[in-house]
Amino acid sequence: MKYIVILGDGMAGYPLPDRDNKTCLQLAKTPFFDELAKKSAVGLMKTVPDGYKPGSDVANLSVMGYDPSEYYSGRSPLEAASIGIDLKDTDVTLRCNLVTLSEEEPYENKTMLDYSAGEISTEEARALIGALKAEFDRPPFTLYAGISYRHCLVVADGKTGHDLTPPHDISDKRVSAYLPKGEGSEVFLDMMKRSYEILSHHPVNEKRRAAGKNPANSVWFWGEGTKPRLTPFETLYGKKGAVISAVDLVKGIGILAGLKVIEVEGATGNWDTNFAGKANAAADALLGGLDFVYVHMEAPDECGHHGDTEKKIYSIEQVDGVARTVAEKLRAAGEPFCMLVCPDHPTPIALKTHTSDPVPFLLYRSDEETGNGAARFDEEAAAATGLCIPRASELMRAFLR
Repeated sequence: MKYIVILGDGMAGYPLPDRDNKTCLQLAKTPFFDELAKKSAVGLMKTVPDGYKPGSDVANLSVMGYDPSEYYSGRSPLEAASIGIDLKDTDVTLRCNLVTLSEEEPYENKTMLDYSAGEISTEEARALIGALKAEFDRPPFTLYAGISYRHCLVVADGKTGHDLTPPHDISDKRVSAYLPKGEGSEVFLDMMKRSYEILSHHPVNEKRRAAGKNPANSVWFWGEGTKPRLTPFETLYGKKGAVISAVDLVKGIGILAGLKVIEVEGATGNWDTNFAGKANAAADALLGGLDFVYVHMEAPDECGHHGDTEKKIYSIEQVDGVARTVAEKLRAAGEPFCMLVCPDHPTPIALKTHTSDPVPFLLYRSDEETGNGAARFDEEAAAATGLCIPRASELMRAFLR
């Protein structure tokens, strides 16, 4: 038996008043999901336990079978693992976004225009992070370049407990109420202000402005944490597996879980990612000897954060196509399989950020095609079955039985 998780990040959402009160998942054409739904267990599951913020870190850990109450130590250390940072037990890490702020002065009066600086390229971002490293890399701080707008600050012998807000939670809002708070947070605010001075007229940003793109004119710190310890996935569940993702967060979880990280050329983490490449890589990995593959697609979430209904619908339809391709290749090879389809959390278009609402899931077994009443796969159909998993982290063991 082969096991596949098809995770469309942020795929769920709320009804859209201007679209006949349907969600993006309902508006999307997902014939394969709907076909599977009739022969699957369909329901809702809670991926974000009470007391946790609705982030992809907590939610993906839950879906992968790791109880956040036991394993979660913050978001940025998961990403640090993907970047290749060897953390000490006494290190504290912070996620460092390159963002676009408005030009009002003072800094407190600026508005968060774009939490991703226009999905800045990794090449451009590395040049900007290099300029900041020349100023910021002083004990106890070390800045590390990641992918696109996602980077990492490590504080040696640091302390946690700061109040830091994810930039994607405050799109189009004035930043004054969301600046770092808590004991010792002044140093992070000072670095953010200095970064604006350094980056505003950097040659990379001057070229971006000339091309009509958003400049990456500031850093934004959030997601602090300490070195995580994940029990290897194979030890927990007895399966050899892999993750396929374009984002450091999920790659980092995979690395820490002892899973193989499969790189796919053209994987961007957005609607223009190489969906077909991910599907083929997943099927090849399973047919090549692995038991389990976790296919993560960030695109619906990014489109949700940008309030882009059409591209979110498009992305969901591509996720449906990935699931179909993997299933067809396994069937052609005569391999029985079990497939779990779900988002990690909702990212409603109207809110442009995550929520903690339970998400729809679909669990299909090719050797037990038994449905529980769902005619299609969406939020409403999942709720109507009455099946609810209160802790998503407990589903993995049943999935892999």
